[in-house]
Amino acid sequence: MSGIDLPALAAEPADGGLRQVAGPVGGAWPTALLALTEDLLDTDGAGRLAIVATPLPGEPWRVDAMLRRVRDRGYTALAVPDADRLDTGTRRLADRLHLAVLTVARPVELAETCWRLALARDAIVLDLVRRLTAAFRYSAQDLGDLLGHLAAVTGSGVALLDAAGVIDEHGGELAGWLTDRPDLVQHDRWTSIVHTPEVSVATVQVDSPSRPGLRLAFFAPGIGDSQLDALAVAAEIAMPAVAARILIDEVATVTDASVTSDLLRDFLDLGEGHDQEVERRMTERGWRTTGYHLGYRVIGRTRLDTFALLRAVGTALSGLGVESHAAVQGRGITAWLRFVPAPSPRDLERHVHQLRAVHDSLRRSFNVAGGVGSLQADRAGLAATLGEAADAARIAAERSGNNWFVRVDGLGLEQLLLARTENDTFLPAARSLLAPLRGADAAGSRGEADVLLVTLTSYLDHESGIAATAQALGVHRNTVTGRVQRIQEILGVDMHDPGVRLALHLACRAVLR
Repeated sequence: MSGIDLPALAAEPADGGLRQVAGPVGGAWPTALLALTEDLLDTDGAGRLAIVATPLPGEPWRVDAMLRRVRDRGYTALAVPDADRLDTGTRRLADRLHLAVLTVARPVELAETCWRLALARDAIVLDLVRRLTAAFRYSAQDLGDLLGHLAAVTGSGVALLDAAGVIDEHGGELAGWLTDRPDLVQHDRWTSIVHTPEVSVATVQVDSPSRPGLRLAFFAPGIGDSQLDALAVAAEIAMPAVAARILIDEVATVTDASVTSDLLRDFLDLGEGHDQEVERRMTERGWRTTGYHLGYRVIGRTRLDTFALLRAVGTALSGLGVESHAAVQGRGITAWLRFVPAPSPRDLERHVHQLRAVHDSLRRSFNVAGGVGSLQADRAGLAATLGEAADAARIAAERSGNNWFVRVDGLGLEQLLLARTENDTFLPAARSLLAPLRGADAAGSRGEADVLLVTLTSYLDHESGIAATAQALGVHRNTVTGRVQRIQEILGVDMHDPGVRLALHLACRAVLR
């Protein structure tokens, strides 16, 4: 933009309280001229904005005459105090004269801003730098607090974004605009400046080793070239502070994640026991065990950054409008929602669908599987639903058909029992129990050596039905009978004992998975 216009002035904090009240809109002026009274204005307006410090006269005819004289001298806009009380006739006159009339509370302040915009671009940058310098003395609580403060002191929008879109924004909305124009910001360049009729954006890469691909953006609607250039300088100056804040928050996140992980482990290790110290630590973190809980577990299907996953899960759950908590546990994240009172069945389904949406969102960035427990009450219920969610997540890790997501209420008892067998103590015991059936190669492949193991599994699957087992295996009934007798001899177990049958069944299914 050459000169100044109303949107550019409105984007400046020191616009003198400017507001248009009559005449054509959308005009631009090369410069502005300030005078104490209308008669002291330069006789050659040259399309400029006339700023008169003295309020309008009270008589309408004198106001009409003043507007005519200003327009006759060549001015295309007039800013004057008390212009908002123009009557209808005077407003129509302004339209006919093609003279924009603006009311201004502080004419001198407006004149200074016009001068900086039209003639002193360096002054705009220096003013912004001065305000940023003051902002750096502010002790921000976290990254969001810092971005919000930068937006407040610069009077512009401030956002943190990456190639996927806006991560956080303050002082305005950029996310919707950027969603429709994902390619406008050049992420491969150190500085990227975008000037559109809707909004102008200056972004710079954030030098953050732990979070590559981030950009710091300063943006505002309707600003001119000089203002946009100043925002680009502001982004460059503010970026190191933002990068430092990200590092500080990362350290705090790691420390906090370690504390919450230890606390969650201590709570789950208690089982049905009670420990006042654990209760105290949970209370301090806002982990209340009263009410109703819905467990949610996310595990990595491949190696991943659990702290990044924790951050993503925490951010997603915070948007559900329900009390939620999350902590690192092993190679995944354990989280839960808390309700007081119990949600209705309809609301519960809605919250489960929300967790499914969270899972689908996480899948865009992480190779994870997710599981949801059932609604459980109070302290014991919290541990129970977290255990169910863990089981569901383990099962989900092998189910691509449901996008690696399982809800425990949709599982059968057998699958839940099988999920319990995937631990460091059960699997070795199961392999040892069944090793005699596999010959000398106890940990061998599933080939001929597994024929007895496969027969036993099918036999138990078909509730000891010889005919059904033979049909399933495609062999003669006598073959099955012979194999079962041999299995009992090798293992030395009583196949009529329900406890033995259950243990063998779980061991077979666990070993053959």
